[in-house]
Amino acid sequence: MPKDKLPQHIAIILDGNNRWAKKRRLPGLAGHRAGVSAVRNIVEACGEYGVKVLTLFAFSSENWNRPRNEVNGLMELFLRALRRETRRLKRNQIRLKIIGDVSGFSPDIQRHIREAEALTANEHKVTLVIAANYGGMWDIAQASQQIARKVKQGELHADEVTQEVIESHLSTAGLPAPDLLIRTSGEQRISNFLLWQCAYSEFYFTDTLWPDFDRAEFHRALLDYVGRQRRFGKTSEQVEAEATC
Repeated sequence: MPKDKLPQHIAIILDGNNRWAKKRRLPGLAGHRAGVSAVRNIVEACGEYGVKVLTLFAFSSENWNRPRNEVNGLMELFLRALRRETRRLKRNQIRLKIIGDVSGFSPDIQRHIREAEALTANEHKVTLVIAANYGGMWDIAQASQQIARKVKQGELHADEVTQEVIESHLSTAGLPAPDLLIRTSGEQRISNFLLWQCAYSEFYFTDTLWPDFDRAEFHRALLDYVGRQRRFGKTSEQVEAEATC
């Protein structure tokens, strides 16, 4: 696979944990635990392929509507992962960044988020972004609020609100836009994930449930991606001509 054609930023919607558990007559939380192992494998694979940023949709702002016992279990699993995985991330030169409305989490989780981000802040091999209590519409709204306050305070003129200014106020500021968005479990929608950022992303949908999404599945997704032509509004002829220059 040509390394110069590999995506630099991959975003994944981790879907299918509950269905994986149901197929095995296990409680739903068992699927989420298995999903953590899948995350570890794909993070390691990104380091091997040279993928610089991996963004995972772990918990949406709408997921609070799930049954209370499932939400509580997910919060416990999130906290346990922060405690157990942070030093492993640092050893593997992986920076952790959490995006979303973290104020919705318990003080204990918020503290561990701050500590994990601080501990891995200087790592550069892969940036692992976890979208937790995140929604694309929330992200655009909070960026708009920040910009509106700056306009009101005279720090910014309304005519200066450009696409670049908006991007600089999104929770992903400083990161490249995703080249490839993967969704597992057969669903073919993006479910309020990175709405602005995925404007020109390539989409890859697979029927594989997230806990079964292994390195072979990841490799297939990358092969599919490198076989595509990304035009960004240009014609195929223009892209091909530029490639020969």
